[in-house]
Amino acid sequence: MEAVHALADKVEPLLARRHPGAAAMFRQCLLNTLESTVRPLPDGTTFVLTGDIPAMWLRDSAAQVEPYVRHAAGDDGIRRMVRGVIHRQARYVAIDPYANAFNETPDGRGHHDDVPRAGPWVWERKWELDSLCHPIRLLHLYWEATGDASVFDESVYRMLVAVVGTMRAEQRPERSPYRFVRPDPGLPTDTLVDEGRGPACGYTGMVRSAFRPSDDACTYGFLVPANMFAVVVLGHLAGFAREVYADSALAEDAVRLSEEIDDGIRRHAVVHHPVHGEIYAYESDGLGNHLLMDDANIPSLLSIPYLGYRPASDPTYRNTRAFVLSPGNPHYAEGRYARGVGSPHTKSGHVWPLSLIMQGLTSADASERDELLAVLAATTAGTGYVHESFDPDDPGVFTRPWFGWANSLFAQFAMEVALT
Repeated sequence: MEAVHALADKVEPLLARRHPGAAAMFRQCLLNTLESTVRPLPDGTTFVLTGDIPAMWLRDSAAQVEPYVRHAAGDDGIRRMVRGVIHRQARYVAIDPYANAFNETPDGRGHHDDVPRAGPWVWERKWELDSLCHPIRLLHLYWEATGDASVFDESVYRMLVAVVGTMRAEQRPERSPYRFVRPDPGLPTDTLVDEGRGPACGYTGMVRSAFRPSDDACTYGFLVPANMFAVVVLGHLAGFAREVYADSALAEDAVRLSEEIDDGIRRHAVVHHPVHGEIYAYESDGLGNHLLMDDANIPSLLSIPYLGYRPASDPTYRNTRAFVLSPGNPHYAEGRYARGVGSPHTKSGHVWPLSLIMQGLTSADASERDELLAVLAATTAGTGYVHESFDPDDPGVFTRPWFGWANSLFAQFAMEVALT
């Protein structure tokens, strides 16, 4: 895939002028997904490993290939690869729209003791709203970059229908067929309360997500950043339904659903913070309860402009960002080498590079971006790769040595710094 190597040749010397550390790791992070996680399959689809786990997450796979999409128009290999990812995601969603991760073949690997037992294609069946959003974002970016109408086959149409139908069902979680119980979970957040139903929710117009993008169970059912993401991608979906498939009913339903979710966010997810003013909550239950925090995994509150929900200049986002990047956020951490957002998914006090990258991608401050890129380059423990999390006082203590999503997002951030 010549375009990616040409891009590395272009960006590397530009980075080296101000960020020699980042330049030294840029090429291998950019190529990591292509060289070690992408598997073209005989049926023309593409399987994407998440890294050190032998499964394909809908979320991770979309994010892992996103840095290449802008070059798909001029490179047949990239175009085939990304189109193959989209078609494999579409098939997976048709198999089970509630699942978050899938096997390459129907071999039954993964969390096969969960109740109810998932089918053989499914690695894990945690209902995460953003798992249905990321494939639509990838489809939108691919269509925007290439104008390649061949991507819109019957499997993609079935995916669009399944996305809207599943979101509609989860607006009323008390009526949802979804259940999830993990016998003898290692952590309470690996299963759902109330015999697998999850915590109670009132109707808000938002869509219930049983689990977060960290794969941890939600405290309150309406995960606000995921609903913001849904508002954006449903707009894209409506366009595909109307312009490509001539399905005006699906398009109109997607638009109505987007409006209902957005209204629910305005009415149930904005709270007054005594220090920061009006901010977005991370979760809400529609019954008056809110969870004030942020998690490094994306979608996050920090990522709101990246998702396309609101611009970085939006007053409520600015207030929320100030809260997220402060000790008021229970998952914010500071140390000798870094400060940023972590996740309850890993050890308390750890910082996640995903959050540092997202802080940079959503910042208009060149000095802040430069500082974050330098921190990222200095905290790889000599590996030259971005990890899941690390101890900000000792970056040699880290989790997941091979995390494809983080490597791809780092490459995307480094490119933006170098080319702007």
